Amino acid sequence: MEEALYLENVTKKYHDYTLDHVSFSLPSGCIMGLIGENGAGKSTTIKAITGAVRPDEGTIRVLGCDVKSPGFQQKKQEIGVVMDEACFPDELTPGQVDRVMAGIYESWEKDTFYGWLDRFQLPQKKRFQEFSRGMKMKLSLAAALSHNAKLLLLDEATGGLDPMARDEILDVFNDFTRQEDHSILISSHIVTDLEKICDYVTFLHHGKLLFCEEKDELLDGYGILRIGKGEFEAVCPEAVVAARKSEFGVEAVVKRSLLPGGMPVERAGIEEIIVAIAKEGRA
Repeated sequence: MEEALYLENVTKKYHDYTLDHVSFSLPSGCIMGLIGENGAGKSTTIKAITGAVRPDEGTIRVLGCDVKSPGFQQKKQEIGVVMDEACFPDELTPGQVDRVMAGIYESWEKDTFYGWLDRFQLPQKKRFQEFSRGMKMKLSLAAALSHNAKLLLLDEATGGLDPMARDEILDVFNDFTRQEDHSILISSHIVTDLEKICDYVTFLHHGKLLFCEEKDELLDGYGILRIGKGEFEAVCPEAVVAARKSEFGVEAVVKRSLLPGGMPVERAGIEEIIVAIAKEGRA
């Protein structure tokens, strides 16, 4: 399977923080969720992929092109980016954004852009500085979807949206990847959104990669075990990722494959799994 993204040992050192030898790959046609606390390295990783941040070491290939190569500037034509920060000057209206983007992207589609403005109910003559955070995100997304991008890099792209609007945007992402050569890397604090749409989950914690796994394998591999303290003593320690004891018993996030058959294991959500793994400090 072709790779939309390939990162190997990507490292970026700052005076108070290090993105530490991060490696993962995103197959074409898939959606990967990038999860981590504030300061985990999500935005730094996305900026390194776009070329906005130059890593101290490591290799990054985007749609088969090394970001250090001369050809990467042309390859950017095939990348749509939405960052968790203002991306257009405050004084611009969506109509002016259209003209600016037409001068940047060779494959810019004016009709497509105005179609997204209508779908997202964005006023065409209102200035960017007058938009709410959610409206700004929708305008950025409209632009990212209007120049035949093959890869979307999205940093908190559903931030500031109400639940109904988020569901609409998630449907847009699913539709985008129906084409086999279209892929998405999306970071978000809203883990339930990522659980709905992602094929892969990548978890950064304090600048380190704790895991990158297929979502279904992750959900199948872990579970919640609720049993009495006496029964818990018989559980293999290697099976327990994290446990919380109370006067009523024990609730633990466990690795299903290391448990004996017949134990009452419930489904664990991605958020429960990553919190447990972060506390344990291991995958």
